[in-house]
Amino acid sequence: MKIAIVGYGRMGKMVHSILSSSEEHSVTAIIDPESTDSDVTARKVCEETLSTPDAVIEFSSPSAVLNNLEVYAHLQLPAVIGTTGWLDNLQEAENIAKGRNPVIYSGNFSLGVAVFLHLVSEAGKLINRIPSYDVSVTEVHHREKADAPSGTALMAGERLLRTIDRKTGFQIGNPVGKIGKDKINISSSRTGYIPGIHTITINGSADTIEIKHTARTREGFAEGAIKAAEWLIGKEPGLYTMDDFITNLIGGNRNA
Repeated sequence: MKIAIVGYGRMGKMVHSILSSSEEHSVTAIIDPESTDSDVTARKVCEETLSTPDAVIEFSSPSAVLNNLEVYAHLQLPAVIGTTGWLDNLQEAENIAKGRNPVIYSGNFSLGVAVFLHLVSEAGKLINRIPSYDVSVTEVHHREKADAPSGTALMAGERLLRTIDRKTGFQIGNPVGKIGKDKINISSSRTGYIPGIHTITINGSADTIEIKHTARTREGFAEGAIKAAEWLIGKEPGLYTMDDFITNLIGGNRNA
């Protein structure tokens, strides 16, 4: 499969490194408007620079996503979007892809994170029946990460919100004063070179339960994005999530 990479930061470089050693895939273009890396082949996402790939994998900036999606849709090009921080525009993205091209998006394409999120959903269903327990989400990443909280932390929080009836929203960041009983606190820390640590804490008066995912390298994120690109080929146009993809691998209810 021929793949174009859009965005040549840490994740774009990791995707390129894995694809470069693959016998099944090749890289047809590396597009980044700002990078000075010699591997970059083009500065602009357009029909000319995307004339040959079978799919595109994007880890770029939030402000670029919607414009890039318009180009992918025009070309009917399957697209994997790993960029975070743009999901307020999700409805617009769905409208762009509808009837034109298949797009899968996620704040984290790690297969281990997908399993983690399924565990979070199941835990939320159990805790929903035990009002004495509270829940929170914490995440730690390297100090260069641009967005906070992380996309993965928000995905975990959304699963808890869907499954715990007494929770109605999030408290983002370290609260000043009390936090409402109906809120889920999502807090972030930035330090050093940590690829990512996400922890769900289920806290009762007598004990504490933790569900934790620790990324040791970024390879898992990149490998998952490549597998998602393989999965996307031949799919009907529209917007897909990691749940759609992972259900094929581990089964279960995609709405969990």
